[in-house]
Amino acid sequence: MDKKLLFTPKKIGSLEIKNRGVMTAMGVGLAKENGMASAKTVAYFKERAAGGIGLIITEYTRINEQDGITSGKQLSLATDKHIKPLRKVTETVHEYGSRLFVQLHHPGRQNIAIFPGLWPIGNKIAKVYPNYWKLFYKIMGKQDRSAANDPKMIKFMHRFMPPLKAPSAIPSGLGLSPFGNQLVEELSIPEIKRIEGQFVDAAERAQKAGADGVELHAGHGYLLNQFTSPYSNLRKDGYGGPIENRVRIIAEIIQGIKKRCGSDFPISVRLTVDEFYEKIGYPQMGITLPEGVRLAKEVERVGADALNVTIATADTQVLISEPVSYEPGWRQYLVKAIKEAVSIPIIAVGVIRTPNQAEAILRSGTQDFIGLARPMLADPQWMQKAREGRDAEISRCISCLACQESYERGMTTGEHTICAVNPRMGFETEFQLHGKRNGNGRKVVIIGAGPAGLTAARELAARKFSVLVMEAADKAGGQVTLATKPPHKAKIGWSVIDLEYQAKLAGAVIKYGVTATPALIKNEKPYAVLLATGAAPVRPPIPGADQSNVYTTTPILKGKVRFQKQKIVVVGSGMTGIETAELLAEQGNQVTVIEMAKQIAPGAFAPNVWDVVQRLKKDQVQLKTDRRLIRIQEDQVITCRPNRVQEVWEANAVVLSLGVRSENRLASQLTDHLPECKKIISIGDANQVGRIADAVASGFRAARMLN
Repeated sequence: MDKKLLFTPKKIGSLEIKNRGVMTAMGVGLAKENGMASAKTVAYFKERAAGGIGLIITEYTRINEQDGITSGKQLSLATDKHIKPLRKVTETVHEYGSRLFVQLHHPGRQNIAIFPGLWPIGNKIAKVYPNYWKLFYKIMGKQDRSAANDPKMIKFMHRFMPPLKAPSAIPSGLGLSPFGNQLVEELSIPEIKRIEGQFVDAAERAQKAGADGVELHAGHGYLLNQFTSPYSNLRKDGYGGPIENRVRIIAEIIQGIKKRCGSDFPISVRLTVDEFYEKIGYPQMGITLPEGVRLAKEVERVGADALNVTIATADTQVLISEPVSYEPGWRQYLVKAIKEAVSIPIIAVGVIRTPNQAEAILRSGTQDFIGLARPMLADPQWMQKAREGRDAEISRCISCLACQESYERGMTTGEHTICAVNPRMGFETEFQLHGKRNGNGRKVVIIGAGPAGLTAARELAARKFSVLVMEAADKAGGQVTLATKPPHKAKIGWSVIDLEYQAKLAGAVIKYGVTATPALIKNEKPYAVLLATGAAPVRPPIPGADQSNVYTTTPILKGKVRFQKQKIVVVGSGMTGIETAELLAEQGNQVTVIEMAKQIAPGAFAPNVWDVVQRLKKDQVQLKTDRRLIRIQEDQVITCRPNRVQEVWEANAVVLSLGVRSENRLASQLTDHLPECKKIISIGDANQVGRIADAVASGFRAARMLN
């Protein structure tokens, strides 16, 4: 498809954007603890600008260093000291003809009090004790965001931390929100005026730093969204009640920015137009789409130059960054409703993954700019490849949520956001776009064409090594092939499709249906061997586990074993377990999932789990936690509760989903058979069992470091 509209310039206010691609705001955790842009920040934005994107909107940027802090390593424009570091970002972005807006943000009630409570003190201590943050992360890194609901932590925060500020004293604690146990205090009028002034001050600093405009974050449940929502705003004064009152804070901020920065300094508003509370069992609560349309009209009336249409809050966060099950373009009906109601330009994300899809959306007229958030993490060259007709070379976002999970984890560990399919994300200063081309035709044999093996093949071939991949199966994929088999998981397979194409394009040779043996590998006279042989399912020594009606998930997912109208017990509720349960339920079986832990899918990322569990409930799958498997009998499974009470579950078949262990027996064999080969390296699951992100990173680093 011709991409004419995608590469047609368009204005926001008086500012011309060179094309319709907009990198929307995403927290990445690359700034310093004091909110200063770092060398990593500059390199991160440089790569996206160099990739041809028209407009970059920074991550949410705090406007003060007290109640405005929601994540330690987010950007800040709270003081004039933040201007100079940010100027390095804007100057770099401008070198490539891209524009930059700074997204201004205040969390309000949607926060954990430990951040505004401890961070300002921490920055003061760090000036005297430079290792303070290392110590902080060492202590806090043992926690996760669920720690906010730990009784001891709650007691500590209530006693020593300041209350969070919001339009009304209502905590955010529904659905998946981790903020329900925070103390929340209603903002006074002077406090509202203070925050408005801080937004205006931050906008002026953005302008002084060279930014082309700003965006006010009035979405995703943060402070300005809390004012616009009738659920979180119960005020009886001029900032509550009718829509014009609930939008008043946005109106006064816009007026202040226009007065201070000039009318030609564009302002975008990221606006939640549907909070989707019906998704968590509260229909008609908060902002629904009809209310969102009225809000959009009012925000336009008070002076916004563009609307960045979005949805949801922390309570309904599964819809902010959608899991893999959501179809590309599913938000279009929402965007269309807003576009028809206003005349200012519309930006919107919505699982937009390919240039053809983007062009089709623009041609439909539902939006003016294509919001590319996660796709810009996955492939910074997305726009450049689209312009050059190299769509097949794009590394597509697979909606696995590794980015969101890593960002949330990084709030307490100090780590930055990662991307499952882009191992350079956040490491742009450590690894250049292209590795050193010093392979000189040396032969590297890679065993296994999963994500680790294919990533290594792509990188090594690009470095001018002679790369041969041996894959025992008849196609690439490894464990990822199995991961695509449950319902709604097809996008996960894009990772392998894209890697396979890129590896072959770089010059790697991939042979399928080849079982690698030491003799076969030796015959290739390799300079190095990379073992990406994956992992095999664990079958524990439990009485009855060796019966003929007991399976691992592998034959189920491969389709070699099928059941219909049977009673099936799945033991183990990790993501593989519950996704296999969903597949079995959709095939018409009565399924029970048994889990030893106190919760379903312990250790998995909550939005991914919630997404699957909602469908399991519809399929009437029983989810039984806190039960230990004792033994398996011919048509029964025996479990034990913590109180030692045993339970019996009828089962025509049992499926074990108890994890996998590295499959690397070939490593020791090769050491004996190839003494002349000094570089035998295990990568991916063969080295350490992990997720797609771990496998890709493992293959990438091994390939880049081979010398």
